[in-house]
Amino acid sequence: MNEAARKRLAWRCRRGTRELDILLGSWLREDYADAGETERTAFESLLEQQDPDLSDWLMARMPAPRADWQAIIDAIRTRHQL
Repeated sequence: MNEAARKRLAWRCRRGTRELDILLGSWLREDYADAGETERTAFESLLEQQDPDLSDWLMARMPAPRADWQAIIDAIRTRHQL
């Protein structure tokens, strides 16, 4: 990924709350480069979701509606011991 594309994706990780910024940004920094194309595409589509939904999924108030999103959310939760 070129620098401009990485910056655009990092900007998309910036959300309405600092918590979401940190959680989503950490996956981008730590996992995105090593992820396969399918997982990268899933992450990018996850970023299109509304903040309340992302928060519910990341705080385990409800499961994500897609298994590929849930796998990313589980990885984020594990890293941050949520």
